Amino acid sequence: MPRRNTKSADSRSPERAPKPARGPLQVPAPEGSQLQPGQIIRVGPAGWSYPDWAGYVYPIRRPKGFHEASYLAEFFDTIEINTSFYQPLRPDHATQWIDRVAANPRFVFTAKLWQRFTHDPVSAGPGTSEDERAVRAGFDPLHKTGKLGAILLQFPFSFHRTPETVAYLSALLKRFADYPLVVEVRHASWNHPDTFALLREHRAGFCNIDQPIIGRSLEPSESATSPVGYVRLHGRRYDTWFTDDATIPAHERYNYLYSPEELAPWAGRIRKVAENARDTFVVTNNHYQGKAVVNALQLISILKRSKVKVPEPLRVHFPELDAIADQPPAEPTLFPLAKK
Repeated sequence: MPRRNTKSADSRSPERAPKPARGPLQVPAPEGSQLQPGQIIRVGPAGWSYPDWAGYVYPIRRPKGFHEASYLAEFFDTIEINTSFYQPLRPDHATQWIDRVAANPRFVFTAKLWQRFTHDPVSAGPGTSEDERAVRAGFDPLHKTGKLGAILLQFPFSFHRTPETVAYLSALLKRFADYPLVVEVRHASWNHPDTFALLREHRAGFCNIDQPIIGRSLEPSESATSPVGYVRLHGRRYDTWFTDDATIPAHERYNYLYSPEELAPWAGRIRKVAENARDTFVVTNNHYQGKAVVNALQLISILKRSKVKVPEPLRVHFPELDAIADQPPAEPTLFPLAKK
């Protein structure tokens, strides 16, 4: 997720309904798993409005009425809304996005809670009543139509487990208890039985994360504490994760492509999470130049044990996708574009 970028293409008005998605996109119960009927895994990227996705994920020449969310809904059953972290959603935008993904009836969004509630100092309190009203106004169109699978409360590494932060988190969970909530913490101090007990008490999910393990970073897990299971993969850029070097572009923090060998253990963890939840969301946040989309497609292929539909521009830059693509390339490419 790029640093503050409040002007997003996510907010464009709709012009034309997207083409119907091809085939079921929900991940079925894998062979040997204990998933029961009604337990669903949805995999997708974090966000959709990235300038560097042009020509990678999205075609250079976009047809009239093209919208990124509509396009991605042909390949995925979920996207994590990124802009809600930087400012509350506009209700009219949320309503437009529902229309944008309507061709895929299985599609459900997740969204981040505004950073004012998760990244401001704990001593300042969890936002004002006006802040809360603004957040609810943006989420409610999604929630009331059944298109909001979860709200992610994403806390920074600096949010350590203390009596004060536990009380803060508990108050925040109570405040938004009428929504499906998931909590992401990154510091290992939260890996404590009382944390999971608190989340279960409030019927809030636990976000299992993959991140560079530096110092007391939370390690990979497979926990589920509510009917909503959640997994987020941030990449493993050890050299840029905590950098304060102003000369390094912000996107380098997420410029990482997981190998199939790195994804395989996560497929096992995802199945474990899904066995103990009703709806499980898997979000790839290593977004630079569409790497999140590559890895999300690979995860779906691993979980389904089948080939998947692949965006044509992406396979030009990532020819390894040919191994999981359910169709041959639209046009033979003698000289694939080099990866950057």
